[in-house]
Amino acid sequence: MLKEAFGYEKVLPDKVSCYLCAHRCLIKEGKRGICGVRENRAGALYSLVYGKAIACHIDPIEKKPLFHFLPGSTSLSVATAGCNFRCSFCQNWQISQTSKGSPEIPGEEISPKELVRAAKKNGCQSISYTYTEPTIFFEYAYDTSKLAKAEGLFNNFVTNGFMTKEALETISPYLDAANVDLKSARNDFYKKLCGASLEPVLDSIRLMKELSIWVEVTTLIVPGQNDSEEELKEIAGFIASCGQDIPWHISRFHPDYKMTNGHSTPISTIKKAREIGLAAGLRYVYPGNIPGEEGESTFCYRCGQKLIARYGFAILENRLKEGGCSECGIKIDGVGL
Repeated sequence: MLKEAFGYEKVLPDKVSCYLCAHRCLIKEGKRGICGVRENRAGALYSLVYGKAIACHIDPIEKKPLFHFLPGSTSLSVATAGCNFRCSFCQNWQISQTSKGSPEIPGEEISPKELVRAAKKNGCQSISYTYTEPTIFFEYAYDTSKLAKAEGLFNNFVTNGFMTKEALETISPYLDAANVDLKSARNDFYKKLCGASLEPVLDSIRLMKELSIWVEVTTLIVPGQNDSEEELKEIAGFIASCGQDIPWHISRFHPDYKMTNGHSTPISTIKKAREIGLAAGLRYVYPGNIPGEEGESTFCYRCGQKLIARYGFAILENRLKEGGCSECGIKIDGVGL
């Protein structure tokens, strides 16, 4: 299903400029962009992964993680190979990095219509574009999201946030929610460990809020890299400046990919980060990768009542009343609560 790409222009006889993500790659004839899945063929840019799913599963929406978006529902989760980042700690590196340097891109042909049909058949309320980076399979996600919306389904991105304003504005009419990885408050971290930069991610979070896309943010806390109190305060402060209603998921790192010599994040660091987030004015701060931790439940930000009791990705009890606190009645932020 070779598909001409969205978001490029021909700038020289043998080069095209891709403006789908913030790398804005200048791609020569016969070459691919940093993502490894967009190729210049005779002066036209093509997506090599359109309709070519490398993963397709039914997940609880809490796995994204999205805690304030259709809680308790299931989502059809889809991904293609490729990513515009090269994170040293990537936990999905087997599929995110497989397209780089390889002439063949793995995947199973599943059309947008088939994805929507599968979501409805299995009782999913949404489709999640996830696991790798949805920006790099934009055309596939865009066509699917339009069909999904017409069929009464919701759409969400689980993303590194490194897309351009043009791409985000194009898909925004069909994109209901996004969980954005805000990996650090330091550009050096992005440059060294991800092969990217910080500012475009911050811009995307701001723009999503402006476009009325429901936003949740995740930070994987890597020991010795982004776990200082100063940096955690900066991350929490930035999120709060965009909206105190934005849930912040602070996830525990475990050694993986190119960072296998370290150690998992101490639980005490995760608890401290949660305290920092709440002190910054965030209403909802959730520890991740620590099943059974009390903080993974949703509490009323005014009276403190436990409203949604969780264990990992499972909801044990939901005490919300018409989207509000069953104790004091205040509205709890989110979609479909």
